[in-house]
Amino acid sequence: MVSLALLTALALAQDVPDKTASDKAAAEKAAARNREAEESSSRDTRIDISAPKDDAKNHPASKAAVADLDVPDSVDPSGVQEFHPWNPMKALKDVEVGDFYFKRKNYKAALERYKDALYYKNNDAIANFRIAACEEKLGDKAEAKKYYEQYLKILPEGPWAKDAHAALERLAKAQ
Repeated sequence: MVSLALLTALALAQDVPDKTASDKAAAEKAAARNREAEESSSRDTRIDISAPKDDAKNHPASKAAVADLDVPDSVDPSGVQEFHPWNPMKALKDVEVGDFYFKRKNYKAALERYKDALYYKNNDAIANFRIAACEEKLGDKAEAKKYYEQYLKILPEGPWAKDAHAALERLAKAQ
């Protein structure tokens, strides 16, 4: 019995170094994974966004096409053009909130929300028409005329085209 206990202790003593070796290997693998996680993979996936080799020769008029944009190179030397976001759902929500203010005769607040709608969805016919109505209510007839005309450019036969024409005639008589 004593010999059996001695043999068992000897077998356990030999297994312990093997377990610690496998524990060390597992710890090394985990450390390697952690180092990989901390490193950025963007160095491997950089995208070249420079113009193609013969771009200036193949597209000679491209500089003139973007010359009228309002971001001068002195402000942004990289030449990157910033555009506003396109979000028609946010524009729709701004129109809804503007309608809420308009119904309560808070024309300044309504005007701001309609302008926000145009920020997220330029050439929105509804927002243009409602801005024109707000401007007319606030007494800025020149701005009202501008937005009524913009509405008619977007939707010449739209649901409020007759109202826009009538408003333009009314504004012309007032001047």
